[in-house]
Amino acid sequence: MNPPVERRREHRRGTATILIVDDSTAIRRILRRALEEAGHRVVEAEDGRVGMEVCREVGPDLMLLDVDMPVMDGHTTLKAMKDDPELRELPVLFLTARTGGDDLALGLDLGAHDYLRKPCDPVELRARVAGALRLSAQEQALRRRSRELDELSTTDPLTGLGNRRRLDARTAELAALLGPATPVGLIVVDVDHFKSINDTHGHQVGDLVLRILAARLGTEVTAPATLVRWGGEEFVVLAPNLTGDDLAALADRLRLAIGSGPFSLGDGQLLDVHISAGCSWGPLDRLERTVEAADGALYEAKQAGRNRVAARPA
Repeated sequence: MNPPVERRREHRRGTATILIVDDSTAIRRILRRALEEAGHRVVEAEDGRVGMEVCREVGPDLMLLDVDMPVMDGHTTLKAMKDDPELRELPVLFLTARTGGDDLALGLDLGAHDYLRKPCDPVELRARVAGALRLSAQEQALRRRSRELDELSTTDPLTGLGNRRRLDARTAELAALLGPATPVGLIVVDVDHFKSINDTHGHQVGDLVLRILAARLGTEVTAPATLVRWGGEEFVVLAPNLTGDDLAALADRLRLAIGSGPFSLGDGQLLDVHISAGCSWGPLDRLERTVEAADGALYEAKQAGRNRVAARPA
């Protein structure tokens, strides 16, 4: 699954878009004046339901959320936001006239960054908003870095395709989306005589062949199928709900895409490259058995003369 849409957080010269959600027109006016004097852009909503709609339309950097409101109060609004992938990362400062610690603790437990008591001192308001924006920016940077590191750890550096970890993640995702008994097809692709390519032309040429091959395979493998480099000169395609003849037909398209023309290695040098492929299919929760069956089918294709496809059920 794709990650949630990340909201804008660009605070040039301290400017941010602040959403004030409060049923009091007078309170919204006071808060707006203080925030606009600090250079922020301000939008308003009179209750939590409208506030969530404005969030989706405007993409604010911060929400000031009143606790006591009709239609949808602050606690209910924040809980709904935390259950929404598009809104859960938006920082929230609670506004409250209550003095009880339990109410404040509940808001913080639900995920509010901080709270302000009404009526708000303008200096304190601006300081709390600035602090919440800084904290939000730091949290975003950490999440972004975490995603970058995760992307690096699941990407094959030579070809740019996913690696085995990417395939594991995709398998878990499909199990969650479609169920563990979902039928999946698996194709194992192997470059014919790859050792001879390395021995004759050198490993740099071998690496170039793998990069070109990955690009050609990628033109034939489209979502929801997933293409990864399995290791060495082997590649794997995982295709949900693709079995039997349809799976074998995809494998043959891959074979034809690779053999459709020689690989250009630079300086006018051309090289004919071919692949063999083994196919198998079975339930998602028996993927290891399907991999073994596809490996067996690949061996059959190699034994039968290479540059061909073999298939067998798991």
